[in-house]
Amino acid sequence: MTIPGSRNLADMGRRRAPWLWLFVLCAPLTVVPGLAQTRPAGFVDAATVVPGLVVDMRYAGTDNFVGRPVAGYERPLCLLTRAAAAALAEVQRDLAARGLGLKVFDCYRPARAVAAFVHWARDPADRARPEFYPRVDKRNLFRDGYIAVRSGHSRGSTVDLTLVRLADRQELDMGNPFDLFDARSALRHPGLPEAARRNRAVLAGALRSRGFRAYSKEWWHYTLANEPYPGTTFDFPIR
Repeated sequence: MTIPGSRNLADMGRRRAPWLWLFVLCAPLTVVPGLAQTRPAGFVDAATVVPGLVVDMRYAGTDNFVGRPVAGYERPLCLLTRAAAAALAEVQRDLAARGLGLKVFDCYRPARAVAAFVHWARDPADRARPEFYPRVDKRNLFRDGYIAVRSGHSRGSTVDLTLVRLADRQELDMGNPFDLFDARSALRHPGLPEAARRNRAVLAGALRSRGFRAYSKEWWHYTLANEPYPGTTFDFPIR
């Protein structure tokens, strides 16, 4: 879910609104506020562009590390920039020749959702779903690079995804599930079973060939290298 970002948080006070806190931390970037904002023309529903895409938007429901729907996820849609969706469609076509396809867990992420993650991570009383971080103290999720105060997802060209068999839409074995905050989630973790290592390599190779770059700590996380809005953080809701 995350790309490397600023991990040292100043204590702005727990009474400060999370979205304002995020705005201050992200001041060097262009932030497009989401209040009453509609989807920009440069964004599309990826399911309308990528044939056969399986969509399982985890933050629109309860099957995620905070255990509840996250702010800004009003509908379970995979929104991406047109460029990222078009590149993902090429990946899907490439994989189809092998009887495989893509399943997405997260795509565009509003800045308000990132702020909600920040607020959750700094609340020691809110344990939510510790099975997602069984060996990591949630207070260290920023330090360890699993959550960032600025997320590439908010630029619209980052996607969290896995492989499925086209025949039954079942996920391939990747060694561990999506959003497990653990060293085993690293793209090239040395302790992987052979099948999981091979499946991660297939996913990485297919995405890399169409212009996506990986995040080494999360096997599911990819960003279009030539993204159209590299300096813009969006906050329009997913609806």
